[in-house]
Amino acid sequence: MPTHQGTCLCGAIQLSVTLDETRVSACHCSMCRKWSGGPLLVAHSTQPLQFSGAQPAVYDSSDWAQRGFCPSCGTHLFYRLKAGGFDAVPVGVLDGDTAWTFDLQVYIDEKPAFYCFSNPTQNMTGAEVIAQFS
Repeated sequence: MPTHQGTCLCGAIQLSVTLDETRVSACHCSMCRKWSGGPLLVAHSTQPLQFSGAQPAVYDSSDWAQRGFCPSCGTHLFYRLKAGGFDAVPVGVLDGDTAWTFDLQVYIDEKPAFYCFSNPTQNMTGAEVIAQFS
């Protein structure tokens, strides 16, 4: 499993993540769109993230999930399930030029009509995502 390094925009937080695969997914839910200003593009990990330097601020965005960000510059660092075992890291915070494979879109039923990705992906509705993690 590949390990990647990354930082927030100001460099106060360094992170290390062991990814399950070099795959990217997009979340179109209203919370992710509000948080990121568009679809949230992430890589997934079942391993805990490691942080050095400053520690991220954490926001409980729902009963089951948290979002982490740099308290200095606001960079989004992760979305994670409170029960553990799943972290999603925005690919933009990871260093290097990884050969990512974009193959999944979730909450496709909440995607607004004004944008569209051209490559074929697996698509899951919000109900399908919730059922997967239940």
